[in-house]
Amino acid sequence: QVQLVESGGGLVQAGGSLRLSCVGSGRAFSSSALGWFRQAPGKERAFVAGISSSGISTYYADSVKGRFTISRDNAKNTLYLQMNSLKPDDTAIYYCARNLGGTWAQRDFGSWGQGTQVTVSS
Repeated sequence: QVQLVESGGGLVQAGGSLRLSCVGSGRAFSSSALGWFRQAPGKERAFVAGISSSGISTYYADSVKGRFTISRDNAKNTLYLQMNSLKPDDTAIYYCARNLGGTWAQRDFGSWGQGTQVTVSS
C-alpha cells in the first residue's frame, strides 16, 4: 500500500513560482507512474501532469505546458511539480496520486494524497 503526502503549497503572486512535493511510502512508489491533479473551487478535479515510473516520460495538460515541470526522485520516494509563471487560474488544491491503470485518466489513479492548497493572487 502506497501512502502519499503533498507539501509546498502556499500563496504567491501572479508570475511567481512554487514547487510542490509529494513523499510516498511503500515499495510500489518507485515502480509506479505518478500524477498531479488539481481541483479549483466549484470545478471537478482535473489532470495536470504525469510521469512514468522511470521518470523518462512525462505528459502535461495543455493549460500548464511550458510552465509546469513534473519530476521524481525514486531514491527519495518523492514526486515534484515545479510551477512557474503562475496565473490566478492555477489556484486550486493540488493532489498527487499513483497510477493503477494504463491511462492518465483520473479513474486509473489511486492512493490519493490529502492535497495542498495553491493560491495565486492577481
